[in-house]
Amino acid sequence: MSHEAPVIGVLALQGDVREHLIALAAADAVARPVRRPEELAEVDGLVIPGGESTTISKLAVLFGVMEPLRARVQGGMPVYGTCAGMIMLADKILDPRSGQETIGGIDMIVRRNAFGRQNESFEAAVDIKGVDGDPVEGVFIRAPWVESVGAETEVLAEHDGHIVAVRQGNALATSFHPELTGDHRVHSLFVDMVRANRTAESL
Repeated sequence: MSHEAPVIGVLALQGDVREHLIALAAADAVARPVRRPEELAEVDGLVIPGGESTTISKLAVLFGVMEPLRARVQGGMPVYGTCAGMIMLADKILDPRSGQETIGGIDMIVRRNAFGRQNESFEAAVDIKGVDGDPVEGVFIRAPWVESVGAETEVLAEHDGHIVAVRQGNALATSFHPELTGDHRVHSLFVDMVRANRTAESL
């Protein structure tokens, strides 16, 4: 059973969903969009894409998927958030918008749009712990950064002295968008996390 490709969902409420589906498929997962609780129930892991974190938060509540999502993340389902997805996985946001909720799962405080607005998007080579080979080309688009982390949270990468990739247990988050580069190593890292979790659950 464990040799079958894991089924990984991409939260398809807003953001660059298609790019994540392609990257996950390239990393040997079965990828499918998730919008509703019943679709969430069928996946082994979930990616929360970039987009606008306030909008994703409101739509998740609207689609009835916020509470089941929190429950699954608390229950140990592997989850990976990029950019806005990183904000969604933060236990705390610095100056959140009114009504903005997070899923939580990573003991960190995140600053929204920390690297500047849309016109301050940039690319940078990022060394990520757990990703072999050359640095990953990080695409930062109105990206957040991690202001601080708790004792359980492992810092995987920094850029300009700011934390841009973290992991806590089965939760992974990056400030940048690896799905936009054609380099699928970060997605492969996440697929491996999902495989390991599935193996552990079947024991």
